[in-house]
Amino acid sequence: MSRSISLPSLRFALRGGLAALAAFGLLACTTTTPTPGPGKSAPTATPQAKATFIRPAPGATLARFDGNRNKGLDIAGNAGDPVIAAADGRVVFVGGQLRGYGNMVIIKHNETFLSAYAHNQAIVVKENQIVRQGQKIAEMGQSDADRVKLHFEIRKNGTAVNPEPYLSGAAR
Repeated sequence: MSRSISLPSLRFALRGGLAALAAFGLLACTTTTPTPGPGKSAPTATPQAKATFIRPAPGATLARFDGNRNKGLDIAGNAGDPVIAAADGRVVFVGGQLRGYGNMVIIKHNETFLSAYAHNQAIVVKENQIVRQGQKIAEMGQSDADRVKLHFEIRKNGTAVNPEPYLSGAAR
């Protein structure tokens, strides 16, 4: 049995807070394969394309991933600096409902990876829009933050991972 999530229920779940972000990431990165009918064989799995990521902003790293307090990277910049998509994908969330993240964009890259871009002053993409690696998706700001910065996360199968090995090409 496959599951689909409606946009209104997604928005409701995201308003629930940080735990909802993790749950959404898990749901967005998980698919189920339908069970074949009698006399039919199961479809063979196709290899999942690996996402190759680039740094979403050129500034210095202010804070690194620690897995507890910081689930990503904080990158310095100036108000209005462009924030770019780290990899090709589809925008699955645009909004400011998650406390502590300010104005945020979430991109689904494939069945495994999501990336999140937080604290933007302006967002220039819409939900369900297809974006390409390097495309401007937002402008850096300090929404719900102590200073102008980009908070960037990569989630693999719904779990926050250290973005640095993915940005350097050491991990995929």
